[in-house]
Amino acid sequence: MAGVLNRLYTGTGAFDIVGRRRVWYAAFSVLVLICIGSIVFRGFNLGIDFTGGTQIQFPATTAAAPADVEAVRGVYERVIGHEPEAVQSAGSGGSASILIRSEALDASQLVPLKQALFDTFQPIGASGAPELAVISDSAVSGSWGGQITRQALIALGVFLVLVTIFLAFYFERSMALAALVALLHDVVVTAGIYSLIGFEVSPSTVIGLLTILGFSLYDTVVVFDKVKENTRGLLGLTRRTYAEAANLALNQTLIRSINTSLFAVLPVIALMVIGVGLLGVGTLADLALVQMVGIIAGALSSLFLATPILVDLKMRDPRFQQQAARVAARRAKAAGVTVDGAAADTDPDIADDAVLAGELRKERAMAAAAGVPARQARGGQHRGARPAGKVARPTGKRQR
Repeated sequence: MAGVLNRLYTGTGAFDIVGRRRVWYAAFSVLVLICIGSIVFRGFNLGIDFTGGTQIQFPATTAAAPADVEAVRGVYERVIGHEPEAVQSAGSGGSASILIRSEALDASQLVPLKQALFDTFQPIGASGAPELAVISDSAVSGSWGGQITRQALIALGVFLVLVTIFLAFYFERSMALAALVALLHDVVVTAGIYSLIGFEVSPSTVIGLLTILGFSLYDTVVVFDKVKENTRGLLGLTRRTYAEAANLALNQTLIRSINTSLFAVLPVIALMVIGVGLLGVGTLADLALVQMVGIIAGALSSLFLATPILVDLKMRDPRFQQQAARVAARRAKAAGVTVDGAAADTDPDIADDAVLAGELRKERAMAAAAGVPARQARGGQHRGARPAGKVARPTGKRQR
């Protein structure tokens, strides 16, 4: 265990994530197919904002029994015969109120329910005495949830287009495509888990789904930035292939991705505990639940899906295929055999350790100079450069 943690923190490339990409592809494909099948055949458990229903509200300040969430739910179940969609407490102090949301109720159900709530709790009105009139009811239209969903889908489409353009300019087309596939995976898996388990879908769920995309994209960009740094000038080197350089980048950012995901999930869990356990606010629970599922899915896709897809896209390029062949040839020569297993003849350009040491120095120099701009003197000339037409004055010092 200590050895695994040490390799995890040092990021030396000991975990072959890219090399096992076929395993990850199979696992993610099965998960996505299950989620899509559940979405198509099972559907979603849509909340009252999508299907329409009835909302009942009354002050939490009562003259009889305390109007807590469980007591109100019990009265509703006793009168109607089943539990309401949601019961929650809103506000605090003298403005606190109890909110009941259920499927559409007709007059024959509303009248006895309101009377039972009044007899049990006796909510106090503005006059300071219990009043039946303070228990109000209203019909909730399902069109509002549909409008929220349409606006969210439009926002999702615009977000994906802008992200693709940004990544294509900042990185390259292969990275943009890989990141886009990972984002679509996060959306499908999060929606599929809601469909599979039967979580209620509310407008807060739709809004929360959009918030997780930024987190998933951030984690992917961090990994891709390290891949870009590790693969700069790779075509001129034979020390490692593109897949190996990308796998090294994954290992170097692995502990950062784990820590980021962990510290992102903890506040979301706290939000769920406070929202449901203490306040009884269903909206907070819906928002926190979709964020927790999305953060976990986004962390997994950025590590095990985005970079392997990037490697497969890059290895379609003949230049990287030839570079990988040169790496294999150099290693075979160093081992004393050719690629086909025959005995190797001496090739100092490939097997000499000095060549590898020079490539290592070149690779480190490229990585160190990746983000350092060239320093220039006045007039746009490089420091140390002499104007054209002028010769150096003799100084009498011996040149070293």
